[in-house]
Parts: sequence; structure tokens; C-alpha cells
Amino acid sequence: MRVTCQAPVRVDLAGAWTDVVFFYEPFGGATLNAAIAHYVYGELLVGKDAPSGEGVHIRYYTEVPTGSGLGTSAAMNVVWLALVKAEPVTTQEARQSIAEGAYQAEKILGIIGGKQDQYAAAFGGINLFEFRNDGVTVNPVRIPPEKLSELEKLFVLCYTGASRLSSRIHENVWGRFGRGNREVIDALLTMRDSAYECKAALERGDWKRVGEILSLQFECSKRLDASTSNETIERLFDLVKDEILGGKPCGAGGGGCVLFLCKDESAKWRVEQKLLEAKMTLLPFRFDFNGLTVKIEP
Repeated sequence: MRVTCQAPVRVDLAGAWTDVVFFYEPFGGATLNAAIAHYVYGELLVGKDAPSGEGVHIRYYTEVPTGSGLGTSAAMNVVWLALVKAEPVTTQEARQSIAEGAYQAEKILGIIGGKQDQYAAAFGGINLFEFRNDGVTVNPVRIPPEKLSELEKLFVLCYTGASRLSSRIHENVWGRFGRGNREVIDALLTMRDSAYECKAALERGDWKRVGEILSLQFECSKRLDASTSNETIERLFDLVKDEILGGKPCGAGGGGCVLFLCKDESAKWRVEQKLLEAKMTLLPFRFDFNGLTVKIEP
């Protein structure tokens, strides 16, 4: 038997951090992210299909840079669980089960983190995810095809070349949160509420407002912990500030990838040239609406 899977990584647009149990248990969380066509791939070979002709062989691979802030680790866990289940993914319930299972596996391992990455990998698309004690609600963002194509053409995603250890940032943020730091709590509430604002702005095609919300996330993340930014990231924003509507580091920040929303296509070209001159790696992308896919060959 041969089972192959792929799951997309994501760019997070609003509400990051509020998908973590420490926050959503008392306050309720909401994140808005978009799955993109960069993938984690997996393969399970059993019996005669295994390299040795017997037993079980599993492998994973991805072209996504290490420590990118795009949710690669969570996507890998989604792929692993789908391979182990070796079942077609044909319902929303099946996707939710795999996303939740991947999150629980990380929790058992003592990994501090949220749920949005696993759900993005399992579901694909552009979604507002709501996190509460009684479960996760998936709210697709409805953007007309012509506006969706326009939006794709305005985004620039670049890799800074510096990976970051998100668990260390999480420890800092949740330590301050646990001590009742008002600045952290207020920033998280602002980020959560802005996820709803971002959904509304995307659906009406208000890219200017989307850009403002992206930048708001960045400002709030720096209030959570100073290590979410650094000299390199600040320099990149200074470099492109006249050409963009807004932007933010991806994931927990502190390195990895940075996402910019440009004013128009000519501004995007100028942003890309400036980033290339600064020795950054560009990661062009399209949105992914398939999510986790599983193929089983007897």
C-alpha cells in the first residue's frame, strides 16, 4: 500500500496568539489566516511498496525554509496523522478531527502553541477560526474570484534567512500573560477583535484597511514581547514603507518570513527589487483552497 499526502502552510493575517488555550479559555480567540500553495508532503509505504519489500516506511519533505513562521511544523503533524490514519479526507468533520488530533499530539509533547496552523493545513482556504472551550468554528472568508486574484497580486512574502525559536517567544509572552500584565492582555484582545475586522475588510475588497490591520498585528506583537521584532525586520519595513499598505512578520515573529501588502502591482515590483537587493529570499505564492489531500493506492 502507498499513501501520499500534502498539506499547505499558511500566512497569518490577524488574531495570532489568541488561538492558544491560555487566552481562548477565558476570553475566546479568533484568528484569520490564508493557506498558501507551499506544502509539506508525506508518503507511507507498506509491505511490498516499502524500500525493503516489507515493513512500514514513512518520509516527509518540504521546500519551505526552516523556522519560516508559516506553520510548517503543524502542517507536518497534520500530514503525519493523515498518513497514520490512511483514510480519505472527504468531510469537514474528518478535517477537523485531524487538525485537533495534530494539536493534541503537540500538546502531549509539551509544545506551547496554538491551533490555527493545524486547522489551516487541514482545511485550506482563507478562514476566520474561532476558538472556545467547546470547540473550533470555521468561518470561510467569501471573496469574489476577481478580487481574490487582485489580492494575490499585491502580496509579497519574503524569507529573512534567520529562523527563530517560537517556543522561547511563547514562554516570554505567556509568562507575562500569567502574571496579569495589562499591556499583553490588551494587545491580545485587540488582535482577536481585529480578526473579525479583517474578514469584513477582505470581503468588501478594502485592501487599505487590510493593510492597516496587518500593521496593527505587528505593533501589538511588539507589545507582547520585544523579541517578536529585530533590527533586520525593522530595516525591511523602513526599506519598503512608501510602497506598502501594511505588513507583518509571520507566526510568532522574531525572524522567518515577513508578509507585505503592496499599494499596487507597480509598487509590488519595486518592493521585490528592494528586497532582492537586501539579499532576502522571495516566496511567491497563490492561495490554496484544497487543504489536506490524501491519496491511497492499494
